[in-house]
Amino acid sequence: MTGHDITPSETPGSAPMDVLVIVPTYNEAQTLPGTLARLRAAVPAAQVLVVDDGSPDGTADLAAELGRRDDHIHLMRRTAKEGLGPAYRAGFRWGLERGAGLLVEMDADASHRPEQLPRLLTAAGPLDQDGPELVIGSRYVPGGDVHDWSRRRELLSRGANLYVRLLTGLPVADSTAGFRAYRAALLERLLEQDVASQGYCFQIDMTRRARRAGARIVEVPIDFDERTEGASKMTGRIVREALVDVAVWGVQDRSRQLRESLRRRRGRSIR
Repeated sequence: MTGHDITPSETPGSAPMDVLVIVPTYNEAQTLPGTLARLRAAVPAAQVLVVDDGSPDGTADLAAELGRRDDHIHLMRRTAKEGLGPAYRAGFRWGLERGAGLLVEMDADASHRPEQLPRLLTAAGPLDQDGPELVIGSRYVPGGDVHDWSRRRELLSRGANLYVRLLTGLPVADSTAGFRAYRAALLERLLEQDVASQGYCFQIDMTRRARRAGARIVEVPIDFDERTEGASKMTGRIVREALVDVAVWGVQDRSRQLRESLRRRRGRSIR
């Protein structure tokens, strides 16, 4: 497998990979080289797929050059900015086609410390043994932390996760987290569904679907660092999408739980 530019339709190579780290990018030319250098040092055996959404700042060309120097770095060029969810779905499919056993999400701006990736891999356990199917790097479990955020932004993030827990019943402290690892078998099941969420709402949707699929989910503490270069991708539209979608999911989930409870009660009364 080489580090050349690829497309989603390219014929898969034959070399399997244990761990694939998927890094979505849009205008990350300033941050990507340092992040990839730290990642390659932290977990040298991992393969890396940069999924670029047509960055006008030359991020894809930079990733291609890094891939020519390092056969563990690969690039998927996409022609338009479609959002976090479609980028990850494309990356997941690419990795599954090539036999990846554990697929990791990680930001390009090093807000997720690459040096802490081994925590997620350790929690996931050996791929030839049973283990958690989704490992989330969490800011909000004991030992987790955020750095260089304003009080307002931290309250907004914590409030968003509380909102998700209250409306959906998800027993996860940090369902919006973007540093996470999926076992391949779980992703294959989830990608059979119509996961249409965009932006950061994608993380909540995938967590919710993983729980509905009966997946074992664990959280490990991480440090989240505010980016020092480039621009944040968080927008008002993304926040509004999350508020509306979570409310809809909450109604759907509570309705389903009520129907299941009624069916169980009827079953007991018949017996």
